Amino acid sequence: MSSLPLKLYIGTRRYSSWSLRPWLLLAHFAPQHALDFETSEILLDTDAFPSQVRAVSPTSRVPVLHDGDLVIWDSLAICEYLNERYFAGQAWPKAKVARAFGRSMTAEMHSGFSALRSTMPMDLHRSPALPELGVGADQQPLQADIRRICALWRESLARFGGPYLLGEFSMADCFFAPVCTRFKHYAAETLPFVREAGLLGRQEQDYIARIIADPHMQEWYAASYG
Repeated sequence: MSSLPLKLYIGTRRYSSWSLRPWLLLAHFAPQHALDFETSEILLDTDAFPSQVRAVSPTSRVPVLHDGDLVIWDSLAICEYLNERYFAGQAWPKAKVARAFGRSMTAEMHSGFSALRSTMPMDLHRSPALPELGVGADQQPLQADIRRICALWRESLARFGGPYLLGEFSMADCFFAPVCTRFKHYAAETLPFVREAGLLGRQEQDYIARIIADPHMQEWYAASYG
């Protein structure tokens, strides 16, 4: 391995939910292991983006991690690599059941919830307000996504005792952190079906507030205005 620090290439902080995940993992765990890393932001939707991202990423997407000559792409692969190589497995709980549950919910977040992603794209500068939603069948995929996420949160917080999804802060929280920003900036708790079904209760809203208030999340927010 190179003696150079790790370098994580990310997209625009305001919008890039995929980039937030591995950065948040690094921000939480790297200091505990005296691990240095650098962050390089490549602004999305600019004329320079295609050439800049091609120079560092085999998929022409971000995030991508450079560890010397080794290149790791995809947010989940990056997080698992960091956890295995540098964090001594601490990004997952020691308990087998919690670890398995956490991996399952993280993989589900990584591959699913397309209606939520398209209807409520991450925008950290958005004033909290409802998204523009259709009616009837048009709302059903979004409703299903929100119901499923709330069910996952409620089960995990109850099962593992909080204050984070698996008890202690873990990779699962990194993957659901962008969802917390979406629920905050789109005022999801005010959606009629959310209120009627009691989907975002006090426990879930406290979890959202805890993630948003995290010092590393606040650092990311502050940098998004740079």
